[in-house]
Amino acid sequence: MASGSTIPVMHVEEREELAAVLRSKEFARAPRLAQFLEYLCEKLFAGETGQIKEYSIGVELFGRGVEFDQESDSIVRVEANRLRKRLAEYYATEGADHAMQIAIPLGQYVPEFVTKAGPVPVVAEVHVPPAETRAGIRWIWIAGIAGVVVLAAVVFAAIWWGRPRQPREAAAPVAAGEKPAAFPPELGTGLPSGDEIRILCGGPRSLVDHAGKLWASDERFTGGTAIKGTVQHIWRTQDPAFYRTSRQGNFRYDLPLRPGVYELRLHFAETEFGPESTGTGGEGDRIMTVRANGKTLLSDFDVAADAGASRTADVKVFPDISPAKDGQLHLEFSGEAGKQAAISAIEIVPGQKGHMRPVRILARQTPYYSNDSQWWSPDAYFEGGQLAAYATPVSGTDDQELYDSERWGNFSYAVPVAPGRYTVTLHFAARHGEWPPFSTGGSKAEHVFDVYCNGKVLLKDFDLSREARQSDVVVRRAAGLEPNAQGKLMLTFVPVQGYATVTGIEVVAQ
Repeated sequence: MASGSTIPVMHVEEREELAAVLRSKEFARAPRLAQFLEYLCEKLFAGETGQIKEYSIGVELFGRGVEFDQESDSIVRVEANRLRKRLAEYYATEGADHAMQIAIPLGQYVPEFVTKAGPVPVVAEVHVPPAETRAGIRWIWIAGIAGVVVLAAVVFAAIWWGRPRQPREAAAPVAAGEKPAAFPPELGTGLPSGDEIRILCGGPRSLVDHAGKLWASDERFTGGTAIKGTVQHIWRTQDPAFYRTSRQGNFRYDLPLRPGVYELRLHFAETEFGPESTGTGGEGDRIMTVRANGKTLLSDFDVAADAGASRTADVKVFPDISPAKDGQLHLEFSGEAGKQAAISAIEIVPGQKGHMRPVRILARQTPYYSNDSQWWSPDAYFEGGQLAAYATPVSGTDDQELYDSERWGNFSYAVPVAPGRYTVTLHFAARHGEWPPFSTGGSKAEHVFDVYCNGKVLLKDFDLSREARQSDVVVRRAAGLEPNAQGKLMLTFVPVQGYATVTGIEVVAQ
């Protein structure tokens, strides 16, 4: 069939919405983002969604050459994060009354056109001011909306009070060999909102990580030297480029903060000293002290020893952090015993008084907002095993996407926590014969395994197929767990028959 040059007019409503967005004040002040949005939408309209890739965007739109390295150059992820925020701001103000809205889902670049009749996907973690009050709304319209709200409230109340009540089960420590009780969905809290600071220490440019978080280039430091390493693989992270830069020596950071309670996370990885350089793994080659506003947070801290090895991501968590009287958080890093201090990144997020923020991890490449509005991080803190994703739905959940992937094999998670007691919830999904993406001749997938936390048995000879007879989704909880001496909940999944598996992990302070 001969191909013509005429392209049929399609996506009329979508094109109108795109044109309205590009004409807006928000995007008139940001021509680079406007061009980015138009590029993505035109690819969608042309049916070329398969070409909307990070590499293609970097080369075609941002002028990177064919040698464009997506791992070391995060231009596309940085600009996509800015675009998501700009769209969120636009639809909270000037475009709040639009029936159709444009969204760029986290972890993706293909735009979506959604209507306000359905839920609008959360596309960025951003604090957006409320929309300005709009004059000229007719009173009859207001009365109609009020009537709908009242009717909805009455129906909801009838359903709520008429539903059967189930008593909540109190969390209790899990004894060795004892099966934890099923986890009630009500347990756990959301993440506090507010100002956030993320700095790539020694980094010359900003970076967006797998979780969609924007990290600024190095700033507000005094002393030390920016170092760029050459190590390619870093264990227990999906973002090895994140740990290839560091600030080393004796130095400090002075970071302005509004009054409040914050959680400080310090990111380390020993990439200079390792088996090739010392023959001993790197322990003892870097020892440091870290202070916050004069208070010692870490003393005689050895990165390699704390992480368990060189070239391994190591995160230390400190809740209940507040700025000094001058409105700044003063972080001091000093080497001990003639060694140099070093740090790869500093993260400051709104905290919760008395305990650390909840941690929720899904065995997948991208972040996810579950149906109960909880934010789940992409896979992190793991070592060993492999990821697998599935298209076949599972029973026992109204949130299919939460259970469409898993980590399987023989693996562990070193989840960093502050001192205290924690409830750990493990989410599993049985596939009843469906296997990770390789052929086993049609044999049944076996998942019988043990789960330990810092050597303590949480699940023994756990047979996922047997436990999933009534529902494909199986959830188990263990309470009263405490970190090891390195500040980790070390969750180890050991195969007994076939492979171990897990879909999601939640860690909530008690």
